[in-house]
Amino acid sequence: MPKKNYNSNIASNSFIVMMAALMSVVAISIDALLPALGEIGKALKIENANDAQYIISAFFVGMALGQLVNGPLSDATGRKKVLYLSFSIYLIGSAVCLYSSSLNQMLLGRAIQGFGASGPYIACMSIIRDKFSGAEMARVMSFVMMVFIMIPVIAPALGQGIMLLTSWNFIFVLYVGYSIAVLIWITISLQETLPPEIRVPFSLKNIHNGIRKVFSNKKTVLYTVCMGLVFGALIGDLNSAPQVFQGQFGVGKMFVVYFGLQALAFGLSSVVNAKFVEKYGMDYICLRAFIIIAVSSIIFLLMHFICEIKFYMYFIYGLILMFCCGMLFGNLNSLAMEPMGEIAGLASAIISFFSSIISTISGTIIGQMYDGTLIPILIGFIILSITAFILNYTASRLSL
Repeated sequence: MPKKNYNSNIASNSFIVMMAALMSVVAISIDALLPALGEIGKALKIENANDAQYIISAFFVGMALGQLVNGPLSDATGRKKVLYLSFSIYLIGSAVCLYSSSLNQMLLGRAIQGFGASGPYIACMSIIRDKFSGAEMARVMSFVMMVFIMIPVIAPALGQGIMLLTSWNFIFVLYVGYSIAVLIWITISLQETLPPEIRVPFSLKNIHNGIRKVFSNKKTVLYTVCMGLVFGALIGDLNSAPQVFQGQFGVGKMFVVYFGLQALAFGLSSVVNAKFVEKYGMDYICLRAFIIIAVSSIIFLLMHFICEIKFYMYFIYGLILMFCCGMLFGNLNSLAMEPMGEIAGLASAIISFFSSIISTISGTIIGQMYDGTLIPILIGFIILSITAFILNYTASRLSL
């Protein structure tokens, strides 16, 4: 299929915003709900405040499973068919959440939502890969990320605004409306980018062979585990965020502002990474990001035994974490994918699945250890970042 040239005209700008909208389904499904976790816990009669964190973890579980299915399915049936199917599943999950009267019903709905949300995320990456290549693809992806950055910044404010006007249930109405709007847009404006003649049949045998290929490469396995560990620590922090901001530090409705600023640091780091990665290399940047996370976490942990922890200290620490995790996000995935050229699409789905499983399990454990202090979160970041550093260093010494 011939690659289409990118240029900065109205159509290209529209394409970039559309891809950012597809990618943002995941972000808005998580971040807009964070300010409401406490109220949802009360409404569903959750006795242990930490159990409300499962509402976030269930979404990641569903998304992990969805990536393993939607990736190969997208290569077999085309991008638009997977989008139609995924958005339908997402809407079903949103409806289940909207009418949930118990935690179990909510967790089921969130898992279904996550499964559906994986489709737009995978389709976005695949569509860009279909239309562009090389430096052109990297340039388009950087523009998509620049638009996408704003979603994690404004999503918590949207959730908070809805709660000020009405109840938490209407956050799921927002999800329904947003997904329908994006679905209508792609139906009207997006052309299929994967022609039938180059599609790969969907089969369990292909998935099995892909898993064997991924796990036979030590570099890919090590980088996949690295991704799972560092983002496990991040999920643990994310799960606990409402309790830390609103409970421990009592910032109230300003939670959405502070969280949005930290999310902005995550997004801006991708811009900084794009500027320096070609000069220094991905391993160089990742190893130093792990060191910064570990050292800053150790220092902040020691401060708990020396002085009273103020909110500004935690906020600065959070900015450092988010910035470093943003530097790691794309680089670790690219490093894991580097030896997988001939099965790139399937390998991406498999790598995402296993790293998501690792991160969801470790992140849920860290979140559930929250005891009203930051100590469990800090210990989680220290252990996981040091382990990831060792694995990253080991992988960097191996040949392809």
